[in-house]
Amino acid sequence: MLIPIGFIIVTFSVFGGFALSGGHLGPLYQPTEILMIGGAALGSFIAANNGKAIMATLRTTSKLKRTVKYDKATYMELMALQYKLLTKARRDGMLAIERDVDNPQESAIFSEYPKIQNDPMIMNFLTDYLRLMISGNMDPHQIDELMEHEIEAFEHEAHIPADALAKVGDGLPAFGIVAAVMGVIKALSSADAGAEQMGLMIAHALVGTFLGILLAYGFVNPLSSRVDRQVNEAVKMLQCIRVTLLASLNGYAPQLAVEFGRKALHTTERPSFSELEDHVRSTRGAGTGGA
Repeated sequence: MLIPIGFIIVTFSVFGGFALSGGHLGPLYQPTEILMIGGAALGSFIAANNGKAIMATLRTTSKLKRTVKYDKATYMELMALQYKLLTKARRDGMLAIERDVDNPQESAIFSEYPKIQNDPMIMNFLTDYLRLMISGNMDPHQIDELMEHEIEAFEHEAHIPADALAKVGDGLPAFGIVAAVMGVIKALSSADAGAEQMGLMIAHALVGTFLGILLAYGFVNPLSSRVDRQVNEAVKMLQCIRVTLLASLNGYAPQLAVEFGRKALHTTERPSFSELEDHVRSTRGAGTGGA
């Protein structure tokens, strides 16, 4: 919802302010200028990216979230889930959670947290490293290094759409200038036109510069920033899982391990110590009652 609201504010502020100052919106409608700028931007996007990057950008822009994807409630669910899994593993041995990890869709523990269970990124990362912990054949430092490499690879790949959109946004003002220059050339080539007609043609030409700048800084670059924010949210989620599992591997009790994960969060999503403790305590009580 925030994306269309932002675009509406940009549109009404620019065009509304122009109209209130006495300007007429009619001359701003220049389909040929839009064709030149939009076509050049599209062509440069295709030329600058391979098929993988183009498809990734199209998929990302179609999945832009209306709100923050990972909020405090989501992190509370994640930490409660990890607490239950690590507690069961500490009490009954790592092999006790093997069935839960191998088939999480039918696991009683995972089914208590549908928001986490329905997120493929979280589930794949969490279950993959729990399997490595169950195997018991890897040193904690090796697992930590592997997690860091995977997070780094994920971040690099996920940033491709944001980078592609940012480069298009950076090029739009220049394409606007190109369209404006073409318009000026057209105007100057009509030397026999009157002063009024010449002025109108120059005004139409300058619309290209205006559109290029507006599209870049009012629409495309904000979308690039939005994708970048979403990537950072996803990376922070993976870092939270990494820190929690690593603390458990180093021998910390489940309640302390999730506290390590809490400390890895941004302050806007981070629950307080007492909030997390109360949540874990209620989870522990529910888990004990069901045992």
